[in-house]
Amino acid sequence: MMRRPRREPSGLGLRPQPQGLGARLRSLFAGPTDAATWEQVEEELIAADVGAATTLELVDAARERAGSIGVDARRALGDEITARLERVGCGTFELGPTPSVILVVGINGTGKTTTIAKLAARLQGEGRSVILGAADTFRAAATEQLRLWGELLAIPVIAQRAGADPGAVAFDALAAGESRGADAVIIDTAGRLHDKAHLMAELAKIKRVVERRMPGQPRHVLLVVDAATGQNGLAQAQTFGREVGVTGIVLTKLDGTAKGGIAVAIVEQLGLPILFAGVGEEIEDLAPFVPASYVEWLLAG
Repeated sequence: MMRRPRREPSGLGLRPQPQGLGARLRSLFAGPTDAATWEQVEEELIAADVGAATTLELVDAARERAGSIGVDARRALGDEITARLERVGCGTFELGPTPSVILVVGINGTGKTTTIAKLAARLQGEGRSVILGAADTFRAAATEQLRLWGELLAIPVIAQRAGADPGAVAFDALAAGESRGADAVIIDTAGRLHDKAHLMAELAKIKRVVERRMPGQPRHVLLVVDAATGQNGLAQAQTFGREVGVTGIVLTKLDGTAKGGIAVAIVEQLGLPILFAGVGEEIEDLAPFVPASYVEWLLAG
């Protein structure tokens, strides 16, 4: 029996999906590219969570690009997506003045606390000193999980008892960051449903504590979004952005979805850069979201 060739991972460390968007587009673009072909391309992009409005704009721009500079249709589409992702600064992450405060938000189940540990490990690997703040006091398990990661990585974790005021935890973490000369203070927050007004108000309060304690901070407000949630992830980004001023997205579980187009929808509809992608379960599996590498994976097949 003939063995199939091994599919090499993209620059993000993601392996192409044999039945993913790229494979279907390759089939569509194999023959003459006419109006009917582009209509089918639209259907495939919408099915991949790119979103209807964004898809129509992308296809129109790709058709114009293919016609004006003479590149093949598939490349024109990829170039158009890449340009739009690069325009908002995807993958560009800088700490700034120390201690740089990173507030991490998102609903339960997105991999938020694990993402914090991965980001902390990444910064630590760059020679940065990090302190973690366990401001998710609603769930005792969340604080314990962060403490375990802190022990594993030898990173201090500032925490209080379950049910404590999360703003007070954030305040303590900032004070510890200043006194210890940390490069970054990463603050975990309660995973909450984005449609619960009172819980969102509590999150906004944590941000105000940070702003008062350290003017000009937080440097980043990162929203962790599960790539598999599709358009619901877009709704989360809209609400969190409105309430706490999200500055960037971490897209998790990108390795577990055959769609992945939600990244394009978030960037196009909200103008928010995607800074990192979760591409596996290991502590090192947090990669900078490089647009060209993402498009290579999305359209591979």
